Amino acid sequence: MEKYSEEQLLEKLRDPRTQRQGFATLVSEYSERLYWQIRKMVLSHDDTNDILQDVFIKAWINIDNFRGESKLTTWLYRIAINESITFLNKKRNQNNVSVDDESSFLLNTLEGDKYFDGDEAQKLLQQAILTLPDKQRLVFQMKYFDEMKYEDMSEILGTSVGALKASYHHAVKKIENFLTESN
Repeated sequence: MEKYSEEQLLEKLRDPRTQRQGFATLVSEYSERLYWQIRKMVLSHDDTNDILQDVFIKAWINIDNFRGESKLTTWLYRIAINESITFLNKKRNQNNVSVDDESSFLLNTLEGDKYFDGDEAQKLLQQAILTLPDKQRLVFQMKYFDEMKYEDMSEILGTSVGALKASYHHAVKKIENFLTESN
């Protein structure tokens, strides 16, 4: 598939004659990145695929409302994060899981996922990450795993760079403490 700049892709998406081709390019270009962002939040492969599909449906329905005030990538990440949070809240409510028990619930989800092939060290790291508050967990994952710049995270999450740096720093300290206490 031919590579397009964001501006070219947006032109294709806004032109009724090329909209389907543009959307196919959008899906091809962003699926993997969005999949892993969602997967880090919900942990289950099957749930991730369902949410990813919902993200692209929302993007298709709302592409005409995209004003271009942020990058297309930012907009898609924001949809993916919001859909993931909505999914987790719905799942928590369906299973009567309190916020305090959420890390155990998510760890059980991870352990029950037939696609998780991590060793004990990876499972321990995931346990540590799951002890973080939602916002810190999200910031940690975006910075640590995706190596995302604070400026990009700021656009996606609507939070200042300084606050994101502080969240990341606190998350790292909590994870270090968790891993130290686990040994």
